[in-house]
Amino acid sequence: MDRRSFLKTSALGGATAAAASTLAAPMYAQGKRTLTMVTTWPRGLAGVWDSVERFAANVDALTDGQLTIDAKAAGELVGGLEVFDAVTAGQADMYHGCEYYFTGQHPALAYFTTVPFGMTAPEMMVWYYSMGGMELHHKLGEIFGLKGFIAGQTGGQGGGWFRKEIKSPSDFQGLKFRMPGLGGETVSKLGASVQVLPGGEIYQALSSGALDGTEWIGPWSDEKLGLQEVCDFYYPAGFHEPGAALCVTTNLEVFESLSPMQQKVIELATGECHQHNYALFVANNGPALQRLIQGGTQLKEFSDDVWTAFGMAAKEVLDGYMGDEIFAEIRTHYEASMAATSAWIGRSDGNYTPQRDRVMAATAE
Repeated sequence: MDRRSFLKTSALGGATAAAASTLAAPMYAQGKRTLTMVTTWPRGLAGVWDSVERFAANVDALTDGQLTIDAKAAGELVGGLEVFDAVTAGQADMYHGCEYYFTGQHPALAYFTTVPFGMTAPEMMVWYYSMGGMELHHKLGEIFGLKGFIAGQTGGQGGGWFRKEIKSPSDFQGLKFRMPGLGGETVSKLGASVQVLPGGEIYQALSSGALDGTEWIGPWSDEKLGLQEVCDFYYPAGFHEPGAALCVTTNLEVFESLSPMQQKVIELATGECHQHNYALFVANNGPALQRLIQGGTQLKEFSDDVWTAFGMAAKEVLDGYMGDEIFAEIRTHYEASMAATSAWIGRSDGNYTPQRDRVMAATAE
């Protein structure tokens, strides 16, 4: 792949093709610049579009308006699942989305969103920012001419919405279910007919019967999407996305054409956005869950045999990619970091939280 040909053949955010061919010129580098960002999200989608807007606002503020982001919602320039190809081809400068939508390009991209039985949000932050995860993200991105940073965090995601209760692994046989990434491959091994749809298409697919169930994010985003209107059963705990990161990924040649200050702004703007977005989701999920319960949603939990089936299928999926050198490198590194972090968090937070809740309940009586 000749990344340097992209800028000569494609229009880039706010610049003509002729201007794009002179990206390295000092006058261009020093002037005001607008980058076009395509996204996988419909405009206004709760939580995820908040991340888009905050990232754009961060960049504008940190550069005093010298670098601005023109955010395009899904379908405004390209389709929601076409953003990866658009940015690698230079048709847009960057995308905002989830890397696991693009496991067809490389399965290891899933690690920079989430994987089945993977990291919680705090564990993900430790790996990415302190244990070398960001560097692996960049190493993988270079293969496709991309430079990515995580830029949002949903926290633990729900196990999904279903028309019928899931009582055993056999209930996934023939189930038309929406789930992207390696989690989707996992439930496919249980017999589900898996579909990958962008968020803006889920409600209609459930309403028409094209889907029997779906996962989305969590109570707040799911309520805003109206999933409680088309499914009766909600499973708050899921195996597939224990801490899902959003991302901002830039065409590498575009990124390299930015000044060092502007490159650092991209990094810092995504990092702040990641932290703020995580707080936003956690703050809104609790109240939303109570509204769903009051509205008649039936909360359920997967049985132990279903969890075991998820685990066995997930291991089979992950093991199946170990022949790929970079997948094996990233998985090994990720799991080592997760084990090290969990060794402390499990003994500290893991023991403290239930004891705190027990004591607070007892003293409140």
